[in-house]
Amino acid sequence: MTVAVPVVASWREPEGVAPRGTVVVVPGRGEHAGVYERFGRRIAADGYRVWAVADPTVDADRALGQIRALLDDATEPGPRVLVGSDAGALFAAGLAGLPGVAGLVLAGLPVTASAAALSWDGEVLARTACPTHQARLQGDDSVRHGALTVPPPVEWAVRADPTSVRVPVLGLHGALDTVADPGAAQEWYAAVPHAELVTIAGGRHDALNDQTHRTAAASVVLFLERLRLGADLPEIARRVL
Repeated sequence: MTVAVPVVASWREPEGVAPRGTVVVVPGRGEHAGVYERFGRRIAADGYRVWAVADPTVDADRALGQIRALLDDATEPGPRVLVGSDAGALFAAGLAGLPGVAGLVLAGLPVTASAAALSWDGEVLARTACPTHQARLQGDDSVRHGALTVPPPVEWAVRADPTSVRVPVLGLHGALDTVADPGAAQEWYAAVPHAELVTIAGGRHDALNDQTHRTAAASVVLFLERLRLGADLPEIARRVL
């Protein structure tokens, strides 16, 4: 089955709802913008305008140009947040200092460059435990097989220096991620001046498209709502019992 691959995909806030911010999704290795349709629709339903750009591991300049155009577009509502998955998370972390970036959401951040050989079936299983998303990947000829075995460019990790990230960061990481080491990711987030890390119980590599995608999306929306109130992420819900 061949799926049309949009260079940039978008999902808009419901008609009649004032947009609450702009979310720019940066796909991971082997993916394309359309892979994030389910995530995009869910976040857009809560009033955020969502865009997804091209896979930066295929053409980093094109992805960067798309991101810059969205950040520079005065018609796109703020706050403007980059949401990256896999290598897209590493790429997005290196762009934290761009004008207009108010925050980052990083899913399955691959801090270490090691990569294990995987069959295509094994790669799909490493990405997600969600049967729906597994079927999506298996049926999409535009998703590149073997991409997870190719480490992200070394310079991306250099640019993604956690101590230099000055915007608020939300990390999402599957507890059972076998592609991006959870321990290494936790050390990276600990070095960021203002970061929160949510571990997804039983989660695999693609936290945004795993069985717990609703939980991941809810965590993202809560982060976005707090960011709207200020860079210090004021508390808006508190468990008292």
